[in-house]
Amino acid sequence: MAASALLLVVIAIPGYDWFQTLPEGIKPTFVGRTRCIECHQDQAEKWRGSHHDLAMDLATESTVLGDFDNATIDHFGVRSRMYREHDRFMVQTEGPDGQLHDYQVQYVLGVEPLQQYMVELESRPAEDSQGIGQLQVLRITWDTEGKRWYFLNPPDVHEKIQPGDDLHWTGIASRWNNSCADCHSTNLQKNYDLQTGLYHTSFSEIDVSCEACHGPGSTHVQLAESKSLFWDRRYGYGLARLKGEDPTTEIQSCAPCHSHRRVIHPGFEPGADFYDHFSNAPLLPSLYHADGQIMEEVYVYGSFIQSKMYHKSIRCTDCHDPHTAQLKQNGNQTCTSCHQHPQAKYDAFSHHHHTAKTGTSCVECHMPETTYMEVDPRRDHSIRIPRPDLSLQLGTPNACSRCHLDRATLPEERKQELHLRQYNDWVRAAREGHQDVKDELAKLDRWSADHARTWYGDAGEEPPRFAAALAAARNRSPTADEQLRTVLAGRNYPAVARATAVTWLDPLLSNENAQAVLEATRDRSPQVREVAATMLSGFSREAETPYRELLKYAVPLLSDPSRNVRIASVQTVATIPQQMLNSEERVAFDNAFTELRSGLAVNNDRAAIYVSLGNIYQLLGDMQSAQKSFRRAIFVEPGFTGARSNLAELLDQQIQASMRRMQAVTVAEAQQLEQQLSPLRIEIVQLRRAELVNLARDAGNAPRIADVQYRYGLGLYRNGEYQAAEMYLKLTVELEPRSVLYLATIARFLQDQGRYKEALPFAERMAEVDPNRDDVLKELQQLLRQQP
Repeated sequence: MAASALLLVVIAIPGYDWFQTLPEGIKPTFVGRTRCIECHQDQAEKWRGSHHDLAMDLATESTVLGDFDNATIDHFGVRSRMYREHDRFMVQTEGPDGQLHDYQVQYVLGVEPLQQYMVELESRPAEDSQGIGQLQVLRITWDTEGKRWYFLNPPDVHEKIQPGDDLHWTGIASRWNNSCADCHSTNLQKNYDLQTGLYHTSFSEIDVSCEACHGPGSTHVQLAESKSLFWDRRYGYGLARLKGEDPTTEIQSCAPCHSHRRVIHPGFEPGADFYDHFSNAPLLPSLYHADGQIMEEVYVYGSFIQSKMYHKSIRCTDCHDPHTAQLKQNGNQTCTSCHQHPQAKYDAFSHHHHTAKTGTSCVECHMPETTYMEVDPRRDHSIRIPRPDLSLQLGTPNACSRCHLDRATLPEERKQELHLRQYNDWVRAAREGHQDVKDELAKLDRWSADHARTWYGDAGEEPPRFAAALAAARNRSPTADEQLRTVLAGRNYPAVARATAVTWLDPLLSNENAQAVLEATRDRSPQVREVAATMLSGFSREAETPYRELLKYAVPLLSDPSRNVRIASVQTVATIPQQMLNSEERVAFDNAFTELRSGLAVNNDRAAIYVSLGNIYQLLGDMQSAQKSFRRAIFVEPGFTGARSNLAELLDQQIQASMRRMQAVTVAEAQQLEQQLSPLRIEIVQLRRAELVNLARDAGNAPRIADVQYRYGLGLYRNGEYQAAEMYLKLTVELEPRSVLYLATIARFLQDQGRYKEALPFAERMAEVDPNRDDVLKELQQLLRQQP
């Protein structure tokens, strides 16, 4: 009765909304875990000691797990020593100059199954004490389970990394501020000063704490401490609403730290749309196998969004406790807690046909592990049926062969030679052309497929989904484009697979490709639309109205609901003369370009963003801003490949424009102009020589990647080293025999040297791959007819 009376009183007060406790427009701030623990002690107790809690810490007696009792490790001729100096943990190892130096370990990263150690490398003025300076993560790593030191090589690197290389522990790839910090701390602010080249990085909490997942908590605290009987109509509980009916919000709140992505806009907070702040990696050959299984460390999200579980609205916390970060159930109960079909349908011999413990485990078959960082096994979250039959067709891995690798009979010395330590290494070696490894895997896959067919019949061999199309694209098959268009049109395929299909479809190769990519700009998935927008840069099928299709399909993307699409469309729309846009479209372009620049500023310590920005400014005719961007790229990353080439081309264009003006000036003015151009010519030569060093380094590090060899070949050509240039340009065709670009380049190269007969076969192959590109062939045939 009293409650009813109270309710009547509340309703009776006119003009007052009891569900609005706080004023409109409040911006929540971070308050720290101590405020959360006051009311949420159970959750805090679960979180304490979790991998999130121990993601990063100061190097102290209680946090350092490694052996610093004068321990040593030898790696490619360098002996490093780990020792104590009073209460400090020290490492003596090779520094950026190639000499041994002593470094103090200031922070630890992670806790299990490995722990890494960080030292501050940059030297800052004594009065500059704001934030944390440049931290580098040592490659000397402690195996917490094996109780040993080991050297953490980058993936597929089995040789000494020289100082000055980006992959050396002193290089940018091992820099905490831009590689690790964002996901190992809460409210990370990188704070790189572009003027001084120094970092002033800060965080509200050193590890992954409450507000990293729930968002800044000041509004929640205000509401909890208010005198109101209710929460607030506008702000709810004042935190990200992660438990709604739609699991997308929760999944996308985990995704930023559990995905292979790049930041496109700052300020992500839990509850926000992932694609407004990040660009998710498609199923690239460097990251995934053709069927979408994980190859490199891709942090779960990219594989999970391929799974049937994701499309059935399963969320992260259905399996994982959000505070302990551990599985909620033990063993097969993690799966059977949901898959409670007729008695023992899955967790039974009649299903798995195994007696050994590993063979009866759901995850061993449906979520196989791959070990990264040498000691860290991680499970594939695409949750798929093992397909040894597909392995025979496409060379993709399967859980059966992975588990029965001991049946392979390759000599031990051969395994050591090829660094075959785990199943993924075997698959990689087979893909790289080692026939003996390929033969061994084929025997194993055939044995596995025969057993699977015996147990499950043809039911286990469902259609290969998108794997065949992506494998065809990677192998440059003549039927690849047709298969890719089928995947793109198949609305039941995962969005990440359809986005990947777009990356392989060159719209200039055929009308069918062009139409598929244009239609992809209207796909329901923001990732597909983003990739489509990127693929249309410079596209045109019609000579008379070259921008008609871009105006129809690309320009509307400037106002897309997803920021990743708006940003991706900027460079494409920048190829359209700006006078062709109406006033509303120009406003949309300016807004999207502003968003793009804001996103690029997040990574203002990386060269790639300035090269991208410079390219856009160049398209817009703002040569001064373009030049400034390229120079900034060289400043922040001197070893970056591309910035010097772009700047040299820009300066060369400036010289050519000035040379054209000379025809309309006096002799004295021409002489003065020539004097002004002389320093530019000298700088161009210096830039291209310096770039050639980077290109040679890249070519040596990636001997099987055609694009890298192609860029080196062009660099040699520009430097007048024609014999070497020819060798590398021919190598690109060997690596990718059906690439029109590479065939055209070597054909033109030989044609320019008057070697028409040698150029002819390349031109013929190009016309065979793309009948629309027979211009070089016709030109060569004409030149050959004119020869005596």
